[in-house]
Amino acid sequence: QVQLVESGGGLVQAGGSLRLSCAASGRTFSNSAMGWFRQAPGKEREFVASIHWIAGRTYYADSVKGRFTISRDNAKNTVYLQMNSLKPEDTAVYYCAATRQLYSGSSYYTNDYNSWGQGTQVTVSS
Repeated sequence: QVQLVESGGGLVQAGGSLRLSCAASGRTFSNSAMGWFRQAPGKEREFVASIHWIAGRTYYADSVKGRFTISRDNAKNTVYLQMNSLKPEDTAVYYCAATRQLYSGSSYYTNDYNSWGQGTQVTVSS
């Protein structure tokens, strides 16, 4: 059974940092794209960052570019999201997601992914 478990969320002041982790199990994820999305109250789930298995290519939403870094450790089946210079508008539930294996398509949309975690809350105070 495929399972994604996020951790590392919490409350932080504006300008602070957090590192989210997503531990994956149930199959190999080394040949899947992995992504982070977030959803604030009353808003749709939005793309934050993704990392592909092909050459480790990374992609970021404009709103987080230069502040967030996505990385993966295939040996540990874990993907990370390092978040620096956090802003109150980064407050949301953050979700980890995985595509099917050998996926080579887009990674910007929720429909690109077929496995999701339960989410971890990130709250940034001003």
